[in-house]
Amino acid sequence: MANGEASNPLLRPLPSGVVPQDEVDRNEKRWVIIMLALLAVMMLIIVITAITHAMHPPSNVEPIDPVTLHLQGEFVESNLGTAGEGDGVTVRLVAQQFSFVPNCVKVPAATPVKIRITSADVVHGFILVDTNVNTMVVPGFVSEVRTSFASPGEYRMPCHEFCGLGHQGMYARVVVVEKDQFPKLTQEQRTDCVSPVSP
Repeated sequence: MANGEASNPLLRPLPSGVVPQDEVDRNEKRWVIIMLALLAVMMLIIVITAITHAMHPPSNVEPIDPVTLHLQGEFVESNLGTAGEGDGVTVRLVAQQFSFVPNCVKVPAATPVKIRITSADVVHGFILVDTNVNTMVVPGFVSEVRTSFASPGEYRMPCHEFCGLGHQGMYARVVVVEKDQFPKLTQEQRTDCVSPVSP
């Protein structure tokens, strides 16, 4: 053995019990192939999930044209607010920078309430404080939540998704009135929280 070969640790023969270099190389290549395959599978899952959710968002499956929602269909201005439907009420709202339209709605206590809301511009958040009502309002889709209120009261409804520089002032109110008082309210009174509720 030449003197240079003895001093070079890569050229010295391996002691017994040590894995030969070609076996180490084969194992490293196997693990590199396995890791690249796993990475490719994960990237494929991410791409498929993104495309699927873009075409069919999981919680917002009812599409609407945000450009014309004020002009025709369910969310024209005259149809916004609270309307009695069947054994419950339906509340229709439009979120836009930086307000909810209408800014206040009245609903009856001890009655099923369906809230339908859409956005005219950007993503907004919809939450009724002190309740379990919470959803995202995405332009191009109608968000729907169902709830009921056991007793009269007032609930703040802030936007909880940053929607621009006026976001901090974007909120509305839901006023819950006695069940027997609600039918006596006119359509204007059902969206007016300034005037008192008549007995």
